[in-house]
Amino acid sequence: MAVTVKRAELGAFLRSRRERITPSDVGLLDGTRRRTPGLRREEVAQLSGVGVTWYTWLEQGRPIHASVQVLDAIARTLRLNPSERTHLFRLAEVPGTEAAPPPCSDCPLPAEVMAVLEAISPYPASVVTEMFDLLAWNEPYAALFPNLVTASPEERNTLYVHLTRPACCHPVDNREQQIIAMVSQLRASYGRHVGDPVWTSFINRMEAASEEFAAAWQSHDVAHNVHYLKVFRHPAVGRITVTTASFDVREVPGARMVVYTAKDQASQEALHRLAVGQIEDAHFPCWPAHDPKRALASAPI
Repeated sequence: MAVTVKRAELGAFLRSRRERITPSDVGLLDGTRRRTPGLRREEVAQLSGVGVTWYTWLEQGRPIHASVQVLDAIARTLRLNPSERTHLFRLAEVPGTEAAPPPCSDCPLPAEVMAVLEAISPYPASVVTEMFDLLAWNEPYAALFPNLVTASPEERNTLYVHLTRPACCHPVDNREQQIIAMVSQLRASYGRHVGDPVWTSFINRMEAASEEFAAAWQSHDVAHNVHYLKVFRHPAVGRITVTTASFDVREVPGARMVVYTAKDQASQEALHRLAVGQIEDAHFPCWPAHDPKRALASAPI
């Protein structure tokens, strides 16, 4: 079953990459009117030096063997970046491709990891899984995401919060950009877990929760964890611009520590104010309407 799902994922990924390449991108004439965007299958096959039938079967998810040389040729034709090429090889099950981490149902974070989180204050930092479940955090991070860190464990997921938190009190200013980046990272991680019921359930949950996620997921864009710009908004200190850095946490398979460092002096000062706990009770104006405890207290009996 897992092999069949992975082959279907491979076919969908190839189609999505093929459709984004125009004939002019690869030196071909547009020719006759096209019914679908991008290159045709026969054009990809020709440019890659493979048979049309063989490439068609590959896109259809049939159980055929693909060599490294052939996949490299297809990757060049489709102009795949390094993350996309790795994703292609993983889905095609090329020997030696990075495998999924071993399962871990109960992997507590070592005390040393918790100590690092506290030591790097005033920089916000957290530990998340490949599915963006939040495992641990420090005080500056909690000051930025108070509703996340106090949520129930099943809802303590950074991607879920990005997708569902109302815009009026969302802590991330460049939210749309961050969602695209996170979904692209999730898609890359998913390549190691295709067919896993836990992952399938999670993807289904995200699609049901957000049309925005569903659209981003269907784009099949992939990316690995990279340094990128993130802009926070806080009700007391205003705009905070940071860059992110990720580090693997070896003790928990698939987990990583994400650290936010200030991009400018104003952001550095704002993070310091958060770290020393000067503004713990600051809230956005809409807080009374969105705070779960207040909403429960005001509900009619």
